[in-house]
Amino acid sequence: MRDVQSGPADVALRIDRVGVKHLAVPLTVRDRLGGYQRTVANVDLSVDLPARFKGTHMSRFLEALQGMDVALDLDSCRNLIHDLRDRLQARSSHLCFSFSYFLEHCAPVTGSPALMDYACFLRGVLQDGAVQLVLGVDVPVMTVCPCSKAIAAEGAHSQRAVVRMEAGCGGMLWLEDLIAIGRESGSSPVYALLKREDEKFVTEDAFAHPAFVEDVVRSAAQRLANHPRVRGFRVEVESMESIHNHSAYACIEQPGS
Repeated sequence: MRDVQSGPADVALRIDRVGVKHLAVPLTVRDRLGGYQRTVANVDLSVDLPARFKGTHMSRFLEALQGMDVALDLDSCRNLIHDLRDRLQARSSHLCFSFSYFLEHCAPVTGSPALMDYACFLRGVLQDGAVQLVLGVDVPVMTVCPCSKAIAAEGAHSQRAVVRMEAGCGGMLWLEDLIAIGRESGSSPVYALLKREDEKFVTEDAFAHPAFVEDVVRSAAQRLANHPRVRGFRVEVESMESIHNHSAYACIEQPGS
């Protein structure tokens, strides 16, 4: 049959990235304790396309993904991104897996367990023979405004904030590590299940540790910089302010070495 994609392009321009987006697939993710977690991923796959070709072969992206029959980790991502490049005869290839990851946290006083879900991604690029992988996660926290606490005769405004981290991987970097960094950087972690004794503790503990978004982003950045398997990072903190009609925001980036 005629291979139209491999024919000449009407406009001979190189395309930086062409591929498929929003593939929903079942996914198995390795966890730090040596087990596995089943979830659902949204997958984007792409490669570059030389100017001489009219189009790429879309079916080959799905064939490569179908061949990835192991749990998602750094090795399986490296194998997939090389497979994409080779199948499509490209110079560069890209992938991104976005998925929910669940961790059980116990309430601070009663110890009541409950699952928290975290929005995560693993993004990779293969270019000039080198693979770069970035692990990311959004971690919700609670913040109490230091200024509000200092000037108010009673109470202070508090709100939920999100610590968004993207970390380059120098070895096996676990989602649990990034989640712990985020949870430790705010005024208080956020929990799925709290009894009254727990709620009292969380509220009082948060008010004992007020933090601006600037404090939170610096705390997270310092922890990321000190992690032995992080090779460059970007951390953002967005606070959905409870008494303002806007969010407060801060960001720190450190390029990989």
